[in-house]
Amino acid sequence: MFLKNQVFLNQSRINFSKNYLLLFLFFHGITSLHAQQVSSISLNDALKIAKENNKTIQKSHIEQRISEKEIAGAKNLRLPEVNFNAMYSRLSDLTEYEGGFFSDKHTYTPEPGTVIYDAVTKFDVPLYAGNRINNAIKKSKEENEIAKIKVEKTQNDIQLQVTATFLGIYKMMELHKIIGESIKEEQERLKEVKAFKTFGTVTKNEVLRSELQLSDRELNLLTNKKNIKIALQELKTQLQLPEESEISIDTTGLLDIAPLKDYDFYFRETLQNEEMRIANREVDVKKTELKMVKGNYYPKVSLFGNYNLKYPDYMLFTLNRPYLFTVGQIGVEATYNLSGLYKNKAKVQVANLKVDLQENESELVKNEMVDKLFRKHTQYQEILDKLPVTDKAFDLANENYRIVKVKYLNQLVLITEMVDADNALLQAKFNKVSTRIDMVMKQYELLHTAGLLNK
Repeated sequence: MFLKNQVFLNQSRINFSKNYLLLFLFFHGITSLHAQQVSSISLNDALKIAKENNKTIQKSHIEQRISEKEIAGAKNLRLPEVNFNAMYSRLSDLTEYEGGFFSDKHTYTPEPGTVIYDAVTKFDVPLYAGNRINNAIKKSKEENEIAKIKVEKTQNDIQLQVTATFLGIYKMMELHKIIGESIKEEQERLKEVKAFKTFGTVTKNEVLRSELQLSDRELNLLTNKKNIKIALQELKTQLQLPEESEISIDTTGLLDIAPLKDYDFYFRETLQNEEMRIANREVDVKKTELKMVKGNYYPKVSLFGNYNLKYPDYMLFTLNRPYLFTVGQIGVEATYNLSGLYKNKAKVQVANLKVDLQENESELVKNEMVDKLFRKHTQYQEILDKLPVTDKAFDLANENYRIVKVKYLNQLVLITEMVDADNALLQAKFNKVSTRIDMVMKQYELLHTAGLLNK
């Protein structure tokens, strides 16, 4: 009876273990399947994700917050300076020389002992400092405005990078599709060539040439597939997506973008883009720094006070009064650095030159932006002019391929002409779709140059 119960218990444990294992494998399989699920991302989704997750954008936000804290630090210059100082010491005997160091001397011992200590509390409130404090606050605010503009610029730059990566993947996907279709045709052609070889109508060289063409297409497909994988990894990094995630891009309506406005509109916007605003703000900062340097020519006026707890009483020039005493002061203090009249001159000259340098830099940025806009707009117009040309080239290549194929099937042309026609058609197909993707990319570049990509 005991053996039967023991066997029953062991069998129950085995069954429980099997059921637990099956459940574990089942749920683990579901989790793995979920982890391997491919997420499809549109361009708008990618831009939103990048705006929230991209590390470069997050860095610019941190720098902006630092500049905000620096404003508070500059405002703290208006607050009183409060100090506390305490001292304890023991004095040696005092030796007095009547007529010189080698003359008669007398030694005195301070009474009631050789101990001295004091505790002093001081405060200083600036009333006027040549407007340097106000200008320091103004400079901090101007630098904070620059930091805010840099956040916008960083967002626009990252969005352009994401767009370029996204459209680059789209272009490679279209090329992958075209090469895949070409491989199918090459496989059919190889069957035809081998059939012709069986009947002795073509030479072995044509079979080898057809096989070589197919191998070349397969190698191109393999290379393009690896390039797509690399580009998708770059996109994941830009979006800060988990390393184990699998993504694909949604190209629905990607080429449907609103037509651009006239050149004058983008010219006006470019003069107000992030780089121009940063350059102009930098000029303001340099002018504020000049005012701060000129402030050294003015006196400093402050309200001061102190309160002292001392021992012994030596206010009457003696240490023979063994009493604890307190004394305080409050008043207005004015200081003027006379050496600043000649030392500050060179600093003012340097500050003036820095203003001139920054104004010159602002003009250089303006020239760079105008040239960049003109170049991007001209390239965009060039692509628009290419569109009908690529369409016509595709139609011609397609018709040429049809004619050469008919001739080849009738043994009127060699395999080399068939291969040339196939290559020309492949290139024409890719040029047609590639030009349209380039047109969209140029539109985004124009918006970026005008500072409108993030609006």
